[in-house]
Amino acid sequence: TFQVNTSPFAGKEGKFVTSRQVRERLYRQTDRDPSLRVEPTATAETFKVSGRGILHLSIFIEYMRREGYELQVAQPQVIMKEIDGKRCEPIELLVVEVPEHLSGRVMEAVGTRRGILERMEGKGSMAHLDFLIPSRGLIGLRTRLLNVTAGEAIVYHRYDRYEPYKGDIPQRVAGALVSLDEGAVVTYALDILRDRGRFFVAPTERVYRGQLVGEHCKDKDIDVNVQRTRKLTNMRSSTAERALRIDAPVRM
Repeated sequence: TFQVNTSPFAGKEGKFVTSRQVRERLYRQTDRDPSLRVEPTATAETFKVSGRGILHLSIFIEYMRREGYELQVAQPQVIMKEIDGKRCEPIELLVVEVPEHLSGRVMEAVGTRRGILERMEGKGSMAHLDFLIPSRGLIGLRTRLLNVTAGEAIVYHRYDRYEPYKGDIPQRVAGALVSLDEGAVVTYALDILRDRGRFFVAPTERVYRGQLVGEHCKDKDIDVNVQRTRKLTNMRSSTAERALRIDAPVRM
């Protein structure tokens, strides 16, 4: 779902910010991209956009961003079908080649996404794994596999068929760090909060109240004050000479 930018910072970066401009750009893209479908919704500011997977849509979103369009995009969803009275979803064949001693981590990660191991064979020191997995389960899985295998996994997938709905898939295993106020991010605040998780923002970046600024190390969401500054007094603190340490922000 595409819609106009309604955040508190709307209109500060892009040149094209109205629903009319976004609509014209979406329908203009369908003239030269036959695999893209744009449908109106109940509201004039929102459009349902269908494409050939997340990569196809994300490249189009990046084109629009670079052309000066401001927009919001909802979480991607797969296209369901009704077959013989049953709700069915697309299933894909997932192929993973990984060092044999890391194959257990791959099977565990894919298993949590409703993936079923179809075939496993060894090729020297490498393990070749074939899975059948719902397309829903592939969203975000590539990054997860590269993390648990330290970048050594080779991942490939393609559409296979539609099958009855496989049930819910846990999408988020970590909580969110939510900004408590609006303003510029302060280095001192990030240093204090560094044990709470990983941040998506760097010092001096402006954020708004309610913005997701990081990933919590636990499974619940918490509000954090990333604008907090050091209290200035005439008393010497025991930590006054301690150097501030912050990790590089995660860039999506």
